[in-house]
Amino acid sequence: MPQGKIVKALSGFYYVQDGERFIQCRGRGVFRKNKITPLVGDEVVYQADNDQEGYILEVFDRKNELIRPPICNVDQAILVFSAVEPDFSPTLLDRFLVLIEANDIEPIIVVSKTDLIPSKEIKEKVISYAKDYKNIGYTVFLTSTVESTVEHDLQPILNEKISVFAGQSGVGKSSLLNILRPDLDLKTNDISTHLGRGKHTTRHVELIAVGSGFVADTPGFSSLDFTGIEVEELTYCFPEMKERSGDCKFRGCTHVKEPKCAIKDAVENGEIPLYRYEHYLSFIEEIKERKPRY
Repeated sequence: MPQGKIVKALSGFYYVQDGERFIQCRGRGVFRKNKITPLVGDEVVYQADNDQEGYILEVFDRKNELIRPPICNVDQAILVFSAVEPDFSPTLLDRFLVLIEANDIEPIIVVSKTDLIPSKEIKEKVISYAKDYKNIGYTVFLTSTVESTVEHDLQPILNEKISVFAGQSGVGKSSLLNILRPDLDLKTNDISTHLGRGKHTTRHVELIAVGSGFVADTPGFSSLDFTGIEVEELTYCFPEMKERSGDCKFRGCTHVKEPKCAIKDAVENGEIPLYRYEHYLSFIEEIKERKPRY
């Protein structure tokens, strides 16, 4: 039976790419019975007499899966956060990073709209945040859609991989993709002055060929929850804490109230940014307050 990759899901149809062919498919009833929902990024077995009437028969095992955006088998996440309009939010960035780290996906941080920074003070603050994340070990790019650095910086890291573009609405994800693939002419919108956030311009998840890789343009989000992540797992979603946790006196230290905690010492010594630790504490409280599932 032929095999392919789901590159688009829309209105109950799954569009499977098999070489140069794109086949419009539906999922067999067995998926509903077994509670399996095909996702963009799935490698599948399908059956089709033509390009318009196919059926997905089997979904192969996934190496990872995201709920929002609904996509799987992702190699890396390009987290796009604007310097301004909307303002750079390390709190929201850390929420995205936790989700990405929990799914064993490599995160890459892109700070967009640097050309719109209105003052030296704000520019220094954004650069300071970028330096912090670089020191942690993350790859960080500062980009401007009016300069030619986007293609030079991002194109090489996209080749041979499935990359998901994600981030808050209105930060310029579609603008960056338009630079990488000008023929796409993806719709972009300005920030809503009433809401202070971007208007949603992407309505579905779709894999777009960029170079020798695929990029997923996804709907923007304003929040993320930590469903499926437990308190004891959160440390491993903060790389700078993960590498130091073995130095804590007590095994299983949550780095909150325990004595002789290497993480708290690193915060006091300035080795871990205070805001990162504060985000960690607030995320722990959020996880603890999460209603248990029955």
